[in-house]
Amino acid sequence: MSDPGLRCKALEVGYLGKAILPKIDLEIRPGEFWAVIGRNGSGKTTWLRTLLGLLPPVAGAVVRTPPQLRFSYLPQRKAIDELYPLFARDVVRMGLERNWSFLRPRLNGEPPEVEQALAEMGVADLGDTPYRKLSEGQKQRVLFARLAVSHAQVAVLDEPTSAMDKVAEHEAFQLLDGLRQRQGLAIVIVSHFLGMVEQFADRALLLDRDTQSVVSGPPHEVFSHETFHRRFSERPPAIVEEGEHV
Repeated sequence: MSDPGLRCKALEVGYLGKAILPKIDLEIRPGEFWAVIGRNGSGKTTWLRTLLGLLPPVAGAVVRTPPQLRFSYLPQRKAIDELYPLFARDVVRMGLERNWSFLRPRLNGEPPEVEQALAEMGVADLGDTPYRKLSEGQKQRVLFARLAVSHAQVAVLDEPTSAMDKVAEHEAFQLLDGLRQRQGLAIVIVSHFLGMVEQFADRALLLDRDTQSVVSGPPHEVFSHETFHRRFSERPPAIVEEGEHV
């Protein structure tokens, strides 16, 4: 692979030298929107953490092109310790300044990228609001703004919308898709909402530890695969309702 991106090359993921899934071979290219689906415990988070270099591969490799490929990671658990007295714009600045500290004063004012990102995510009026006082949807928008200023080439998000209702989930996917189009970064997101996957993703990855299955391709092909129907639904994808989750 000569273009920028990621390649899973005969990658086996797991713990203590024991693989939990078959070999995974795929490429993630700039501008692609990947959705990772599977039941709880299917290996999705393990694969994500291996992709990011947080876990070593059991076998195979994750090839980064270039090796300095920049990532932004939004984990499943809370990404911000709410005990710190952070305002919304402080959280966004974390994506801009690697050595940011809330103890250090803003010597040069607010970087314009911070205000622009807050505006793009629809929370321009919340910059001076304490982060811990925001709603879950507002917090997620602020975290997306932090992603926007990070200049990442690959954004990895582990169920970032799990606490949202259908409307908020759709808005979140729209924001991420807009960011992908503006910046050309690759999105890799774990989601249980099949309607959102079908509408926004151009590639899907189905992981199933129980049946030792790995299926990747366009969403409509993955949704048509026998593993999908055997594990998640007996109905054809055409009648999976928007917002339905697995």
